[in-house]
Amino acid sequence: MNDVNLSRRAIALGTLMNFLLPRALAQQPPPATGGAGHLSIKLRDARWEKLEPGWGADSPEVAFLRIDPTTRATHLLIRHPRAMHIPRHWHSANETHTVIAGTYVFECDGKRDELGPGSFNYFPKKMIHQVWAPDNGIFFITVDAAWDVNWVDGPPKRPR
Repeated sequence: MNDVNLSRRAIALGTLMNFLLPRALAQQPPPATGGAGHLSIKLRDARWEKLEPGWGADSPEVAFLRIDPTTRATHLLIRHPRAMHIPRHWHSANETHTVIAGTYVFECDGKRDELGPGSFNYFPKKMIHQVWAPDNGIFFITVDAAWDVNWVDGPPKRPR
């Protein structure tokens, strides 16, 4: 099995159990799967997929920018057309967020941080956190291994 197929299966397995990535994502390789070459992707050219297809226009969307074929380190964007709460969860890898648009509220260990465009945070692997996302928000995530989401109290509910 080649690295692209392994990447697709790792993404599909981890997220289907957690946040239900669309079937289309599992069938397509990410835009880049690593190597030593240069990579540039303009925001307008990112390939967006709905995280919750059944939510229609309310669904957050993900764009996988790069997945390293060896470490599975992942770079991705998530955008939120509607404000929503992302309940308590954790990841198997260390995770960073950089806010691109909107103001997000991140909570960890009872402490809330309000982060606007250009702001950055870091969560060590397995650290439980939650997020309040704004209308039309976008943030950039990096993880140093395969990206997954492990819900503590269940997945998000559709915004109202």
